Amino acid sequence: MKAVTKIVFLDENEEKFFGEGPCRLLRGIEKTGSLRASAQSMGMAYTKALKILKQAESVLGFPLTARKAGGKDGGGSCLTEQGKEWLGKYEKYRDACQEANRRLYLEFF
Repeated sequence: MKAVTKIVFLDENEEKFFGEGPCRLLRGIEKTGSLRASAQSMGMAYTKALKILKQAESVLGFPLTARKAGGKDGGGSCLTEQGKEWLGKYEKYRDACQEANRRLYLEFF
């Protein structure tokens, strides 16, 4: 038996806009320099990944990534400074919540 903590952020309409999926997507972009490659590594369609990013950016009010269209020299994506900051805060908050859950689990069970 175990207790699981999942951290998701909801918008004003109670709709999820950020959680582990978008977090993994952003870490993949950071690693590969490509939204398409990050989405593909997660088994996700590029269009779905783009929709997820645009929704999160709309709610947050700032861009998470900077995207450059493909062409002769190819395209790519990278995290913006605000995107890096948001991602870091999300991961620290998530980890703190999970640690608190572990402590409480041991206390109660």
